[in-house]
Amino acid sequence: MTATPLRIGNFSGFYGDRLDALREMLTGGGTDVLTGDYLAELTMLILARDRLKDPGAGYARTFLRQLEDCLGLAHERGVRLVTNAGGLNPAGLADAVRQLAGRLGIPVRVAHVEGDDLTALYPGSLAAHAYLGGFGIAACLRAGADVVVTGRVTDAALVTGPAAAHFGWSATDHDRLAGAVVAGHVLECGTQATGGNYAFFRGAGDLRRPGFPFAEIHADGSSVVTKHPGTGGLVDTGTVTAQLLYETAGARYAGPDVTARLDTVRIGPDGTDRVRIEGVRGEAPPPGLKVGVNRLGGFRGEVVFVLTGLDIEAKAALVREQMTDALAKSPPAQARWELVRTDRPDAATEETASALLRLVVRDPEREAVGRALSGAAVELALASYPGFHVLAPPGKGSPYGVFEDAYVPHGEVDHVAVLHDGRRVPVPPPQDTAVLTDVPEPPLPEPLPPGPVRRAPLGLVAGARSGDKGGDANVGVWARDDRAWRWLAHELTAERFRQLIPEAAALPVTRHVLPNLRAVNFVVEGILGEGVAAQARFDPQAKALGEWLRSRHLDIPEALL
Repeated sequence: MTATPLRIGNFSGFYGDRLDALREMLTGGGTDVLTGDYLAELTMLILARDRLKDPGAGYARTFLRQLEDCLGLAHERGVRLVTNAGGLNPAGLADAVRQLAGRLGIPVRVAHVEGDDLTALYPGSLAAHAYLGGFGIAACLRAGADVVVTGRVTDAALVTGPAAAHFGWSATDHDRLAGAVVAGHVLECGTQATGGNYAFFRGAGDLRRPGFPFAEIHADGSSVVTKHPGTGGLVDTGTVTAQLLYETAGARYAGPDVTARLDTVRIGPDGTDRVRIEGVRGEAPPPGLKVGVNRLGGFRGEVVFVLTGLDIEAKAALVREQMTDALAKSPPAQARWELVRTDRPDAATEETASALLRLVVRDPEREAVGRALSGAAVELALASYPGFHVLAPPGKGSPYGVFEDAYVPHGEVDHVAVLHDGRRVPVPPPQDTAVLTDVPEPPLPEPLPPGPVRRAPLGLVAGARSGDKGGDANVGVWARDDRAWRWLAHELTAERFRQLIPEAAALPVTRHVLPNLRAVNFVVEGILGEGVAAQARFDPQAKALGEWLRSRHLDIPEALL
């Protein structure tokens, strides 16, 4: 087992991230491995639809564009590339990389990982893929691969795989693997670890172009998260805490290689733009592998009416009655109205004098949300409220997807590393597994002593980051110092959360307490309906749910303000 730290960076946090990030990371300083994360629940659906049109598609084509520019540079500097850009077709992308390398005259060894595709087991699905771990990646790297392409692996596997290969970790090195999982989770969303989308962005330096992060990972699983000198943004305990809370839930963060105990994570400053992560404990992974199943849910149509000036509520009521009558002969399966009061009294511009009335309809048949909707809306052009107009003519109706989780035993998945020389190496399932159970609630800190309070936004004393997991959302909220934590831990209960976020009032809300991070993490079940592709709400991925929470007012001790 080597003691030399491994420097792993990220150059993509999603399909559509900055194209020149790979060059930035290759030229900004020394790294050993660079990882590109392209996959999300919605991305898998997009790639599945691509593959319906072209069986040779199904992978993130932008990765090839990045390699066109940077493959030679990566080879010259000895930097290995690991990416899940293979999506639904990792073998196809691996072949495309080989062809590109041959055309450019660059001698690189390309391997890929497969076995995640379980679509055949889920009739009617467009894509059903198991979330694999990092040991297939490790096998490819140990055999000498320069580029490793995967399909659906966990985001953190892009880091645990190279770390396991470098340090010689085995499947039972749970603490070390858990440390790498935590580092991988911090890195996976790119610039979200360096000030991007950060609650306290006004104090985060130059955020016009945040640098991408990398981690110095050590043999014991501890790490230091940082960025290249001279790049924008910042790395501090706040940016790392925010990303640790992103799309997680309780103390146990389960994956195919290990269950990381987030309640054991200790973070602290390690110099300018450097944060040390240590103390992470790991447990055996759960016996089942998560499978992301994407299906076609039906068709969706939308029209947005613009209501200007006086009598906004009455105008909205009129057009709603008219549309309901017009659609009565063949009503869509679902119809949702939402009045967004963007208007202001005595406004200086027409736009700021206007509100938006949004109608979204869904149905198994395209006709019910296409021509029927557009015809009903257009026919009102001269027969409805004064000032009638819409943002855009209604379209033909577009298909929408539904995402759901399923689970299969590890042994039912043929996890295979396909090496650069064509050899196929089976990756055995973990021998040790453990059924997930809830961790006992930790003790809360001593509350602040009584004192005067002031009505103010929560965001003055707490940060937040939120995201989606299928139809659920998580909102992680953290305090920046111990005094604020002593107040937050007692004040922001699940019941208080429901009061501040009325959309969650009738939904199951679970609070998880993470004292080491001075954080509480909320999981709101069902707030996103059937997932991001179904677009059930205004913010379908719950990206801004945390910022809405921070804007809500409550009684805050004056000592904290």
